[in-house]
Amino acid sequence: MPPNMPAGRPGTLTPEQEVKLREMWAMTMRIFGTYEPPMVEINGTETPSSIAASEISEKDGKKEKKSRLHVFRRKKGDKGTDSESTTTSGTATPTPSDISSLSIADEDDKHGQTKDFRAAIANTAPEDLRQAFWTMVKHDHPDGLLLRFLRARKWDVDKALVMMISTMHWRLEQMHVDDDIVKKGEEAALQDSKSGDAKAKKEGEDFLAQLRMGKSYLHGLDGEGRPMCVVRARLHRAGEQTEASLERFTVYTIETARMLLRPPVDTATIVFDMTDFSMANMDYSPVKFMIKCFEANYPESLGTVLVYKAPWIFNAIWNIIRGWLDPVVAGKVHFARNVDELEKFVPRSQIPAELGGDEKWEYSYVEPIAGENAKMAEEEPREALQSERIEMVKRYETTILEWVNGAGVTEGLEERRKERDTIAEELRQNYWKLDPYLRARSLYDRIGMIEEGGLLNFYPKAKKDLAPPAAAQQETARVPQTSEDDLD
Repeated sequence: MPPNMPAGRPGTLTPEQEVKLREMWAMTMRIFGTYEPPMVEINGTETPSSIAASEISEKDGKKEKKSRLHVFRRKKGDKGTDSESTTTSGTATPTPSDISSLSIADEDDKHGQTKDFRAAIANTAPEDLRQAFWTMVKHDHPDGLLLRFLRARKWDVDKALVMMISTMHWRLEQMHVDDDIVKKGEEAALQDSKSGDAKAKKEGEDFLAQLRMGKSYLHGLDGEGRPMCVVRARLHRAGEQTEASLERFTVYTIETARMLLRPPVDTATIVFDMTDFSMANMDYSPVKFMIKCFEANYPESLGTVLVYKAPWIFNAIWNIIRGWLDPVVAGKVHFARNVDELEKFVPRSQIPAELGGDEKWEYSYVEPIAGENAKMAEEEPREALQSERIEMVKRYETTILEWVNGAGVTEGLEERRKERDTIAEELRQNYWKLDPYLRARSLYDRIGMIEEGGLLNFYPKAKKDLAPPAAAQQETARVPQTSEDDLD
């Protein structure tokens, strides 16, 4: 476990949080079709034995069953997607028979996650949801990904499950994050910009335009070692790019930023540079989309939001935007009127000169290089690495099932956790070998911020054949230690 790991992460869980994580895994594995707990009879009612002991409480002198998992138990004669399929263990794939009790209260469901959850359960094969989850894990700790949803929903397992499955639906069916945005990347956009198809040409041009102008970019670290994304609001004009290209660019930036997170740092900082902002730059639609991304689909990913040099006309706009934000997210927003106030969050030496700091660096886009994604066409090595990953996932799931089925036993708990951590590290190393075969190269790969094997260099020297001299002013910065309070 890295030093200064914040609370609520792998290796720092309280006993109560361990129970919540186990319960979340059990429910997740049932939806994925990899777990069907044995049933025991309690007061004439069949109950999943793996949770019976911990889910029964005394109420009014009578035993009350509190199991949530019963809503996913297959009933005889139930039909559903792939109803005849079996898992590798030979267990019939469970099909949800009644999910009406799982939802997020209307007042907490402004992003329609209950609807997406039910659509996913009804229309998406369990194996597809499972695949989406493990694809989203990438180089993360699998427990860590589930814990993001649990923390976001204040450890309410039902709500966290709805949120997590709705996110998988969003990635699969709505945004096509991994099979399109991440897979195709910048080189495909360049090809589309030269297409004879007018729509494809427009989308490609719009996506690249935002990269070339640096509407937002990833650069450097804040005072707590969090990667920074700078958004230059003055460069946006409503209607210049299509809504689809704006959303694609937003998701692409977030997914690229995920490549920069390493424990104990698991959040990023956004700096909204409001220099020369005017009402011509205001566009509520992309703001709403960004809010939905962070609140619904990338939970617990924001460390701090810094609004820099906001003019007085932004006050009324902020009052509107603040009303859309979850109070926890709104509490992470800070205003900095000048570089002295910005320096409270980012060392002046790490503030680019354009923002009034001392770092002699300026943004410059490096165009895609012909053949930079050649490995994506190499099927044999990709399939070999994916086969290794599949076996690792199966081993991880086996440790989860052993943990779930032995929920009432404390002996060996630490050994199980260490075993999961060991496999999680193998998955991390496997991902970075797979990465060139799955993710199109980005600007940050070309300039050397993301190096081979997942190594990071937040302040890379310029490459003579790629970047202008202005990018070569600073050596790699030391990542400051991150405190627990700063990342919660």
